[in-house]
Amino acid sequence: MHEAVNMSHSIFGWIVFGVFVAGYFFIAAEERYHINKAKPALFIGTLMFVLIGAYYAINGYDIEVLHHQMGHLILEIAEIFFFLFVAMTFIETMIERNVFEVLKHKLISKGYSYKKLFWLTGFLAFFISPVADNLTTALILSTVLYTIDKHQKEFLVAGAINIVVAANAGGAWSPFGDITTLMAWTAHKGEFVDFLYLFPASFIGWLVTGFLLSLYVPKGMPHFDALTESIPRIKDGGMVVVYIGIATIVMAVLLHTFMHFPAMWGMMFGLSILKMYTYFQKRRSPSQQQINIYANMAHIENDTLLFFFGILSAVGALHFMGFLEYIHSLYIAIGTTTSNIAVGFVSAIIDNVPVMSAILKADPDMGVDQWMLVTLTAGIGGSLISFGSAAGVGVMGRMKSIYTFSSHMKLSWTILAGYAVSIAIWYFQFEILGLY
Repeated sequence: MHEAVNMSHSIFGWIVFGVFVAGYFFIAAEERYHINKAKPALFIGTLMFVLIGAYYAINGYDIEVLHHQMGHLILEIAEIFFFLFVAMTFIETMIERNVFEVLKHKLISKGYSYKKLFWLTGFLAFFISPVADNLTTALILSTVLYTIDKHQKEFLVAGAINIVVAANAGGAWSPFGDITTLMAWTAHKGEFVDFLYLFPASFIGWLVTGFLLSLYVPKGMPHFDALTESIPRIKDGGMVVVYIGIATIVMAVLLHTFMHFPAMWGMMFGLSILKMYTYFQKRRSPSQQQINIYANMAHIENDTLLFFFGILSAVGALHFMGFLEYIHSLYIAIGTTTSNIAVGFVSAIIDNVPVMSAILKADPDMGVDQWMLVTLTAGIGGSLISFGSAAGVGVMGRMKSIYTFSSHMKLSWTILAGYAVSIAIWYFQFEILGLY
């Protein structure tokens, strides 16, 4: 099989790149033009490959090269797509079973202020994501945040950003807390314990961002009247769904770690267990509180799933045409440390998964310290833009018209400050003290 044609130096290649830029503009301007981000993403993701296919056919190039690349891309997208699909199904089922309503009631009935709730959800996001992965963590906690107070926008925006940043930072110091760390770990760029050394940089960097964001959290506390507020109860099987959800995440991690299965395989296995449980629940007690999985699936944010399909397809097209090879040139031109810091900004704009993939394929000559730096920057750099990470996209879908690109960018300077602190701590710990 022939190699792919490098189009990054051709007029046609730059025309297709222009399609990506135009689509990205409408994704970023979602709030201004009132167009769902999934529409331009899906359009450019499919159109770019149609244009590439036409270019190959007209010029008589080996179309099998393109087919091979698309096959690999479909597998990568399917893994993320089905992982998201199962995670959202569990979340919607827990919502329907009143799990989050009960959690919300317990939080606000204790008289916690908006600031305490802000910090509590942030700490939970940071320490759950290393085990449950950043996307699932962000989806669950953003749902809790939204059920606390649907109308206090200042609290919701600051809290949503805090959860995204905390989830991404928490996932950066765990080998399976984020897909980029998982990629680096399975590529043998660091041992299990090497990633744990990133904890100080991840934690303190998030604390800086959290502190700055907390300045925008309003005073006071959510409305709660013990006399009028009814005490919600978890419906039949609600806690079983929670336990199955936790077991599903554990299975996904174990199957991927020890059997090298795609992460979505363990998630789909967990979904099958959930469906089997609902079957036996129906047989045992045919009441009106039965769990209807398909009804819950109907509430899944399909635009979030389609956005991921579109944007990953578009980035895959850029990779196929050779544009991501510029990353390798970056390392040669400006040096390893500077390049790894820049990776965080690139991953926010494009997506950290293909960026990390390109770096691993380029395989620059770096020590463990530099591989940990690029893992840190690629993992948390996506927080700089609302849809620069899976966690951010998931929360955008959960908090439509509240947590948006523009609302995120107004406070993105707080994330940049934390990002700079994380890098400074990495440099002091790894390069000066040599503690790794």
